[in-house]
Amino acid sequence: MVTVDTPAGEVLVAHHKPSWPFGHELERQRQAVAAARVLEQHAAQVGHVIVLGDFDARPDAASMRFWRGLQPVDGLSVCYQDAWETAHPADPGHTFSAVNPLVRAGEVATALSRRIDYILVRSGDHGPTLDVRSCGLVLDRPVGGVWASDHFGVVADLEVPDHPPGAWGTAGERTATARK
Repeated sequence: MVTVDTPAGEVLVAHHKPSWPFGHELERQRQAVAAARVLEQHAAQVGHVIVLGDFDARPDAASMRFWRGLQPVDGLSVCYQDAWETAHPADPGHTFSAVNPLVRAGEVATALSRRIDYILVRSGDHGPTLDVRSCGLVLDRPVGGVWASDHFGVVADLEVPDHPPGAWGTAGERTATARK
């Protein structure tokens, strides 16, 4: 976890890497709750929170449903916007792909491609504090016949919204809208 000074203000960036075995979703869910509790303690001091990493869970997994605000766990509810889902709602965005020979030959050899790597933006009461302008995969093909990793990377362009979530824009915009 690191706090970065940016033109958008302070951004807390946390890398999350829970248990990886397929059958460990309960552990991943518990680890998500523990991580979220720590992040929530720091969220009030910074303007924005981003959690990213290899979550080892598909978008429909319980741990990811928790992160995305779709189900509370142990009395805690948080809501983080999935950058990939925001930019590509109909694209599965596989980051652990069977087309990659490192996946087929690795410790978790699988013929099933899936998305398990994420960039998540914390939401306040009125939505995400940063807008996702774009999101893409990187290192998703070999260079000179060499794959960089068994995972594809995820990169996102994030920026401060034109106005804070929950606000209707500037006073001038509100007045102009009210006169229409």
